[in-house]
Amino acid sequence: MTLFALGLNHHTAPLAVRERVAFVPERLSHALGELVNGQHVQEAAILSTCNRTELYCAANEPAAAVAWLADYHRLPGHEVQPYLYTLPEREAIRHMFRVASGLDSMVLGEPQILGQMKEAARVAEQAGTLGTLLHKLFQRSFAVAKEVRSTTAIGANIVSLAAASVHLSARIFERISDQRVLFVGAGEMIELCAAHFAGQNPREIVIANRTPERAQALADRCNAKVMRLDRVAEELPNFDIVVSCTASTLPIIGLGMVERAIRARKHRPMVMVDLAVPRDIEAEVGQLDDVFLYTLDSLAEIVEAGLESRQAAVVEAEQIIDTRVDAFLHWMDARSTVPTIRALREQVEQTRQQEVDRALKALARGDSPQQILEALSHSLSNKLMHGPLQALNDTGGTARHDLAQQVHRLFNLDSALGATNQAPTPRTDQPD
Repeated sequence: MTLFALGLNHHTAPLAVRERVAFVPERLSHALGELVNGQHVQEAAILSTCNRTELYCAANEPAAAVAWLADYHRLPGHEVQPYLYTLPEREAIRHMFRVASGLDSMVLGEPQILGQMKEAARVAEQAGTLGTLLHKLFQRSFAVAKEVRSTTAIGANIVSLAAASVHLSARIFERISDQRVLFVGAGEMIELCAAHFAGQNPREIVIANRTPERAQALADRCNAKVMRLDRVAEELPNFDIVVSCTASTLPIIGLGMVERAIRARKHRPMVMVDLAVPRDIEAEVGQLDDVFLYTLDSLAEIVEAGLESRQAAVVEAEQIIDTRVDAFLHWMDARSTVPTIRALREQVEQTRQQEVDRALKALARGDSPQQILEALSHSLSNKLMHGPLQALNDTGGTARHDLAQQVHRLFNLDSALGATNQAPTPRTDQPD
């Protein structure tokens, strides 16, 4: 049985291809069952996100899984094959450790992928396709990710505009949980920012957008309220943090609007983040004493510094991963001897039980306990030594020499002989 990883990601395939091989979450368990039951795959888990689709498998033949992936999505093999990678054992383990640690993500060091991997393992376990090997590999992957994040700076810095917005707001306000936040727009960037701010549990979140339906859909996910866009000027004084990103060709929030809001707030500070191009907030707003206005350029400086710091941490992270890959391979190698160890233990236990039964019968007959113990020990010794001695006698030539060395190593004979045959210490008063 061979361990391997198979898939494609944002490094190898465009979005148009990634979309075609993505798995619907509701069908993932069924897909796993189909993969394991019909493709000579013993264990399997599937990680499917917007940036990657990967199969982690223990199987006799990786090619069967490649064909299955194309067939499952009803794609001709030649359309998907150029974008696929198949990673054998060592590379597969290293890849999973890197993915879990965020080293293979579009945003270096992002933590969301770890949760997605945990969900992939959970689904596979529920589907009954997560065997001992993959279960251990996932658990090691999670442990490596935790070690990387706790001992390096891979996740310690700001590397997204959304996170930078929260970071800058936290510089102004002691607790974001006490503030009211207004989002103007409901596009992808606002959605990302809303998710980051929602994690800080602000006092209130409100979304203003031209399309109420889209605003409501986002509000439902963030536990927010919805406001009509034409009420922004009236309600602006009630908000401590304003994040705007629309497709408007003209500013939505002007200098006069903000001046009135600041007076109504009695000059309490306000953070304003403009993520739009062209700008949603007039540039002159940044000159007001009580307004902290941040634009794409100021946020980009923070993101760039964070990325540089994370890149420096990659070297440390890779060193940790390489060490943990070797440790997992050692575990796998040791695991291959488990059947032999189990068989040896069973044979020894059977021999022991037979001799104990014989001794108990002798005791019941009234035989001498000392003689019974002597017979028990001699019989056990003879039976346990029979196999190695017979193998030595039946083997000839260099093979016998090699086997003798193995017997010495297995029974630690060199140290035992050294202890019993230790040469006497010469006397110093005798002549040479």
